[in-house]
Amino acid sequence: MSRAETAREPEGTAGPEPREAPGERDRPGARTVRVLGAFGLFRSELLTTFRRWRTLALLGVLAAVPVLVGIAVKIETGDGSASGGGGGGGAGPAFISQITNNGLFLVFTALAATLPFFLPMAIGVVAGDSLAGEANAGTLRYLLVAPAGRTRLLLTKYAAVLAFCLAATLVVALSALAVGALLFPFGDLTTISGTRIGFAEGLGRALLIALVVAASLIGVAALGLFVSTLTSSGIAAMATTVGLLITVQILDQIPQLDALHPYFFSHYWLSFADLLREPVYWDDLVKNLGLQSLYALVFGSAAWARFTTKDITA
Repeated sequence: MSRAETAREPEGTAGPEPREAPGERDRPGARTVRVLGAFGLFRSELLTTFRRWRTLALLGVLAAVPVLVGIAVKIETGDGSASGGGGGGGAGPAFISQITNNGLFLVFTALAATLPFFLPMAIGVVAGDSLAGEANAGTLRYLLVAPAGRTRLLLTKYAAVLAFCLAATLVVALSALAVGALLFPFGDLTTISGTRIGFAEGLGRALLIALVVAASLIGVAALGLFVSTLTSSGIAAMATTVGLLITVQILDQIPQLDALHPYFFSHYWLSFADLLREPVYWDDLVKNLGLQSLYALVFGSAAWARFTTKDITA
């Protein structure tokens, strides 16, 4: 390459992923090295994500929501008696009426209270900052210098965001479980259908509900990751992702857009309440998980197409 050609090449620009030499992929031990490298990159990303003060603050806010709800219900009921009957379609208020009868209902109430805003907002902040924050800090091109490659780095970032989805949901559930045990009695669970199940089965359903709530956020995570590939400003990416979340949920409440509601990623979020029916209603749960998978596929593919072709100069 001539000096003139070299001068035209932008300094510090990370180009396409380096190609492996012929036969390199088939070398003995090469697969093991790649697996260990991917695991090491994922472990490093997890440590970086969960060591940030912003992440810890978000988890702290999420943990505080069940505490505030539990204390408010305890003060409202005063003597600890039930404030109302059960049933009622499975939304948050229907769960609240059962908390004083069984502290396990605080888990369901806390998840119903945090899912429309607090949980997706936290996911949007972490996902939006995942790549844009690295670019803003000037560390993204150094990550690409390593033999990780853009695709592997993008998958690692997304996996770390999914891990945060699970961690954030479990923080809410465990905080609610602890507060419920301290303030209210535990025992057999009365389902929304009016039947009773044992406490162990109720605890198992609470865990399953937490996993479903975490899975309900994978579409938001992919959306935030895609937005993060569009800008080098972490703040702009976080604000855009959270703004889109709020906009979609507002549109989901407009009756004139009823035909579009089933396609909004937030439409089936509260379908986890159907796990508290006997027998369990699976229709909306399956629709929710299918819709989240579709959003993850679409925005994940868009993020990959954008990230693997853009010039990285920071």
